[in-house]
Amino acid sequence: MEFSKDDLAEAKRQIDSTLHKLRETIKTFESKDHSERYKSQITLAKRRVKAFEIANWFIEREIEK
Repeated sequence: MEFSKDDLAEAKRQIDSTLHKLRETIKTFESKDHSERYKSQITLAKRRVKAFEIANWFIEREIEK
């Protein structure tokens, strides 16, 4: 599938926005009292961050071509 540079740039902006929100969510959960109660949510958010970072890496590579 082919995407224009504009499509890729917009996808990257959206991923960056989502990454920012996820990172803030992780900070919030980790700062709560009894943060161990939120362990599954923290783990899920960290896994999503990693997945979006990978997607961003591929998008950046594609834009540079």
